[in-house]
Amino acid sequence: MNYADIRPIDVANGPGIRVSVFVSGCTHHCKECFNPETWDFGYGKPFGEAQVEEILGYLSKPYIHGLSILGGEPFEPQNQGAVLELVRRVRERFPEKDIWCYSGYLFEDLAAGKVGVHSRTLLGLLDVLVDGPFVLEKKDLSLRFRGSSNQRLIKVSDSLEAGEVRIWDDLE
Repeated sequence: MNYADIRPIDVANGPGIRVSVFVSGCTHHCKECFNPETWDFGYGKPFGEAQVEEILGYLSKPYIHGLSILGGEPFEPQNQGAVLELVRRVRERFPEKDIWCYSGYLFEDLAAGKVGVHSRTLLGLLDVLVDGPFVLEKKDLSLRFRGSSNQRLIKVSDSLEAGEVRIWDDLE
């Protein structure tokens, strides 16, 4: 997997101060995507152990609330293995920090394991999934942590347990 960027400080992609990782590679190609250069799986730099350690170092700061993984598309089958390893390492080292992931795939398809071999396992390690493609016709700048009204902020563990989507509420 390649990555486009690692941001040690990000306040736009989830609550609090976060570390954000932008992976490369996306087949959704949403109209007016804010990050179209990340559609190319070869864009950016190779992601490996050095980047995992860098991210873990950033997350060790007490003021960092959690990790956000965006793209590109973290759930592309080609990206799932590396993203899964990163998420496992973060969970192991920082169980108190939350992990958000943005995906153009729908929760229901990821939960059913319809997208690559690791989608269900990876999903189960997340706290919040922002799902659904960006839809220009549904763009809404008033929404927090997403770009279009079709996208949902999903509490993953509650949703998996209930067998239906449970929406994250930023007032919690």
